[in-house]
Amino acid sequence: MPIPTAALEAVLHRYPVWRGGCLAQPPVRAVPSGHARLDRELPGGGWPAGTLTEILCASHGIGELQLVLPALAALSHAKGRIAWLAPPHLPYAPALVAAGLRLDFLTVVRAPGRRDALWAAEQVLRAGACRALLMWLPRTGYGELRRLALAAEAGVAIALLFRPLPAARESSPAPLRLALEPEGGQLAVRIFKRRGAQLAAPLRIPIPRPVHAVGGALLSPAFPRRQAARPCLA
Repeated sequence: MPIPTAALEAVLHRYPVWRGGCLAQPPVRAVPSGHARLDRELPGGGWPAGTLTEILCASHGIGELQLVLPALAALSHAKGRIAWLAPPHLPYAPALVAAGLRLDFLTVVRAPGRRDALWAAEQVLRAGACRALLMWLPRTGYGELRRLALAAEAGVAIALLFRPLPAARESSPAPLRLALEPEGGQLAVRIFKRRGAQLAAPLRIPIPRPVHAVGGALLSPAFPRRQAARPCLA
């Protein structure tokens, strides 16, 4: 006997049942990205917490950090600690401050090798002491991604993993995957995996160009320095 439509809708409304054709909605925990157009397409209306998100970039410095900095700034002003793990270049402190980030709530971790970086990422995510973890792990296998996904689910942080664009061809347990490519003064953001219907066309997000780091710029004393690295754009 078929279930009446009204009764089915009542059950779906009462219990957190996600339907594949719709975006996942609260109780998904999310941090608004600061980009209204992007938030409308992200499950929960922002960067999801307690889950792994992959951001795949054509190259470093195309504006990928500008995409996430508004959320990080909001978290730091709420006294949420933020960790950056194995960034490819030295973060440029003045540009981060200009973007609204509180440096006293930011920690940069340098790992000597991939295994060390993976171990550090799992510890940060499972400890629950950070509200956000940004990771740069270019060569990551499915088993390692699975470990990161499970660690993210055990914590409360938004877990953002930056990888090269060709990784889009690889399978991943991450529930949310975005591919970024520069397009003039904008970023073309393709959400090719999410909990919901696929996005038909890329989003075009205006990205303000950050101030360039000058050669030889030093890390702010607010950052714990682990080893030398080249300065980069924020």
